[in-house]
Amino acid sequence: MEGPAKSDKFLLKRLNHKAARLLQEIDKFNIAEYLELLNNPARFFWVNFLGGVGRGVGAAIGATVVAAVVLSLLKRLVVLNLPIIGDYIAELVQIVQNHL
Repeated sequence: MEGPAKSDKFLLKRLNHKAARLLQEIDKFNIAEYLELLNNPARFFWVNFLGGVGRGVGAAIGATVVAAVVLSLLKRLVVLNLPIIGDYIAELVQIVQNHL
């Protein structure tokens, strides 16, 4: 009769170990906090709204920096006085500066 009891204890021990690992994984991914956030629609809205605003501002600043660097490079190419490309670049830089 000790055979099945030992087997049951072993299975319970394994189940307990698996449950403990599952709880650790849930804790690691902050699922409880996420579920709390989902249960509060107003907070969920504001968190996502502020995240979207942050991404939008970051994209705008990044695009501005990239455009400034490209425009600066184009201005330097004009100074090199390249035969064919130089005229087109000078005209492009002139158009961009007139619209700023």
